[in-house]
Amino acid sequence: MDQWARSFNAPRWDSGPAASTRHDVNNEMVVQLELREFTLLSQNSTSKSSDENRSVLEVTLHGAAQEVTGSCYLLETANARVLIDCGMFQGSERLERKNKLPPEILNKPLDAVLLTHGHLDHCGRLPLLIRAGYTGPIYATEGTSEIAELVLRDAARIAEDDARRENEKRKRNRLKLIKPLLRDHDVTGVVALFETVEYDKNLDVAEGISARFVEAGHILGSSCIQLKVHDRTNKSRIVIFSGDIGHWNDPIVKDPARIEKADLVFMESTYGDRTRPSLDQTLSEFESILNLTIQRNGKIFIPTFAVGRAQEILYHLASLMRTQKVPQVPVYLDSPMAIDATNLYSRHRKDLDERYEKMTLNEQLERDLATFTTCETAEESKALNSLDGPCIILAGAGMCDAGRILHHLQHGLNDSDNTLIVVGYQARGSLGRELIEGAKQVKILGETIHVRATVANLEGFSAHADQADLLKWLQPMVASKPAIVLTHGESHSIDQLAYEIKRNFDLVVSKPKANETVNLE
Repeated sequence: MDQWARSFNAPRWDSGPAASTRHDVNNEMVVQLELREFTLLSQNSTSKSSDENRSVLEVTLHGAAQEVTGSCYLLETANARVLIDCGMFQGSERLERKNKLPPEILNKPLDAVLLTHGHLDHCGRLPLLIRAGYTGPIYATEGTSEIAELVLRDAARIAEDDARRENEKRKRNRLKLIKPLLRDHDVTGVVALFETVEYDKNLDVAEGISARFVEAGHILGSSCIQLKVHDRTNKSRIVIFSGDIGHWNDPIVKDPARIEKADLVFMESTYGDRTRPSLDQTLSEFESILNLTIQRNGKIFIPTFAVGRAQEILYHLASLMRTQKVPQVPVYLDSPMAIDATNLYSRHRKDLDERYEKMTLNEQLERDLATFTTCETAEESKALNSLDGPCIILAGAGMCDAGRILHHLQHGLNDSDNTLIVVGYQARGSLGRELIEGAKQVKILGETIHVRATVANLEGFSAHADQADLLKWLQPMVASKPAIVLTHGESHSIDQLAYEIKRNFDLVVSKPKANETVNLE
């Protein structure tokens, strides 16, 4: 059996007193990770098993392989083909050029699609599947199906607007017109195929395959998916797709569910190389940054993911203002999608943590944020640029690569009184990543902007599990000795988590490349 080795020497990029702790192993330490229980096959017709000789199952990674976005896994058995997630690549232009459907997905009929949650990097290519003719079920929790519709319609609107503007230029230059990547009527096709599933219920999704959706603790409706796959002799194997795992004691969503048995685990590793500061430590720094900026009458810009992060930041702002740790200043939610998502969270309050349920049920949030205003229109958003501080502006997109946050940063980054607080993951190639890595000037909407504002990176707000939480999530499965496939992470994060899994649990670990196939005998 082939072996592979890798040294774990990723560089540090800590960002201040409350930065996460990166776990970098000695440069000379090399860990042998043996693929004893499963093999990696390159993605081609000669290496993959024929239907007659197929192993119990094969899973091909069509995204999130040594990168964070684009989650998409094709599981195949002798009798069934199931797709788990069909997400969009995000970040740099190079990544976004990968937003197409691999022919391997389409060369035979699919039996079902299973969706872990509604973030764009997990559902964003579903409309392409509909455009290609898929008419089967898309299984998801109720919360996920509603969030996915919200996210996809917003993405389609942006794609259609971008294509319209680009085509106006192309017409003037007599160039070939382009088509938008996503279209709203394809999203309607996706929504029509959603079949709602309940948590913790077994569901037959294809011949020989049953699925169980359990709480992932990431956002509303998020799931880890447990598949039981039967072979011709009726022997079963359990395969886990983690989706995005949250952390424990989150005030908005429930804790991740305990999973005790698995043969093969596809596990996210976004923050596999670090331990984040505690929530208390993060809130203390958040409070300090807010107060310092308010004292100098500055504006505070918080780029937020519309689903999950916006609701969490509003919750914490309300708590800080209720306890008078931060003065009441105007708070603007400048994101129509975040406004809709916040309303959606309120409707699903019974599916969330009891602390958030209580706050939304008795309208405590509205009372605590007495100065809270939503900005529905573009005119309302633009008017914020002419306001004097202090104020707090939450706007999308969360990676600062699109949306209304761009206009606020274009007008506000060059003012040393202002502060940008980054509260989520920033992919390679994104404007947000440039800013947290210390860029002195950036390009925004074609204009060079000098960065004079304070830039703070608070990773403690992330909805992704850190290294300690990932190991905590995996620990109940260790007794069953599953093989681990690390995905949804940059290479250094995967390497560090692989080392810790091997050191703590002595499990087989693999990090496939894009389009490689995991074959479970």
